Amino acid sequence: MHVIADLCVVPLGVGVSVSQYVAACEKVLKEAGLQIQLHAYGTNIEGEWDKVFAAIKKCHEVVHSMGAPRISTVLKFGTRTDRHQTMKDKIGSVQEKLKG
Repeated sequence: MHVIADLCVVPLGVGVSVSQYVAACEKVLKEAGLQIQLHAYGTNIEGEWDKVFAAIKKCHEVVHSMGAPRISTVLKFGTRTDRHQTMKDKIGSVQEKLKG
């Protein structure tokens, strides 16, 4: 099943800056072969269900291995059965409506 997800992984107990942990998680997602788009408060992910959720689990494992004792994650995701839709499709649809 194809899924589009929005992931925000927040390591706790590691200080104010978390960019090194975000970068490590981005590497995990790229290595998993997923379509990703980093944004200011997380990452959009697109791919097959099992690959997406396995990569999210690996993000937690990697961030913990870097010394984060606790992680708080916000995850939103959606699936469709009526048609295949990509992140690009969703953004394009809104952009078209903004032109009108």
